Amino acid sequence: MKRVSVLFIAAIPLFLIIIIAFFFLLTPQSTITNETGFGTEVIAQNLEVPWAIAFLPDGRLIFTERGGDINIIDGGNVKNVGKINVTANGESGLMGIAVDPNFDQNHYIYLYYTNENNNRISRFVLNETIGNETILVGNIPAASIHNGGRLKFGPDGKLYATTGDSGNSSLAQDLNSSGGKILRLNPDGSVPSDNPFGSYVYSYGHRDPQGITWGPTGTMYSSEHGDSANDELNIIMKGGNYGWPLYQGNDTATGYIKPIRGYTEFTLAPSGIAFYQGAVWISGLRGSQLRKVTLSEDGNSVMGEKAFFRQMGRIREVVEHNGYLYISTSNRDGRGIPQTGDDKILKIKIS
Repeated sequence: MKRVSVLFIAAIPLFLIIIIAFFFLLTPQSTITNETGFGTEVIAQNLEVPWAIAFLPDGRLIFTERGGDINIIDGGNVKNVGKINVTANGESGLMGIAVDPNFDQNHYIYLYYTNENNNRISRFVLNETIGNETILVGNIPAASIHNGGRLKFGPDGKLYATTGDSGNSSLAQDLNSSGGKILRLNPDGSVPSDNPFGSYVYSYGHRDPQGITWGPTGTMYSSEHGDSANDELNIIMKGGNYGWPLYQGNDTATGYIKPIRGYTEFTLAPSGIAFYQGAVWISGLRGSQLRKVTLSEDGNSVMGEKAFFRQMGRIREVVEHNGYLYISTSNRDGRGIPQTGDDKILKIKIS
């Protein structure tokens, strides 16, 4: 009996180690937010598919959730400032948000969202809550897939929007359709006089572009979902044709603009992008990462790249503000595995 007791006591530490290891394996990895060379802080959690992030002039972060909510992070608290009726089916719903450069004077914000069978770009007035909707662009093709959805003001003061082909690839080459395009409009919804085709269309031949940003010299970049990998990072040229559905990835053909990086070896599923410290930072959904793509001094070619935050799951958005990067996870979008606290918005300092 004494020998059995001694063996039992000796085995207790082993049992404890097994139990601790078991619970460690069950602990969702998204609770681990540290990454070498980065300082990270979760500033909002338990969200429902945060899609796009922008900043108000007073520094407060405003973001959309795909189900229709618009929220502001104020003093560490998430405050809802409005909910609009959207058609949230698959990838559709409330997507992009942009803040007017003259917000202090007019209090305008802009939203891209799905309403029944179409996407639209609308302007709202934001005071304590949003209101006074003005539809600027309607009848953008919509579907449960390939809606584009990113809204951003460019350095020229124009509002840019990405649109998807809504699963109908022929729309991307049709200049009479707003699907599969990058659109450019004046803040009042009119067509800029210097647009290349006399319409909102700025570039075409896109499948599902979901990210836009600009470098310090005004170079415009866009991320785009390819078909069976073939995701792209493009430099956007006025009037440019980016090939879809005829060409994608690293395909080369006269009359079509090839990406500066075609992801043919794996699926990144890029969404939001930001330019910071000589690199384009890309949020990867299927790739489950924040990817740093270092560019040449002229910004026209890729010099190197590296993946970060691979433990967070699906990452949908990245923006730069005052020397910090902000990212959002998208593990509750129906295609991820929700982990503790999902979905989240994180603030990242790069040392």
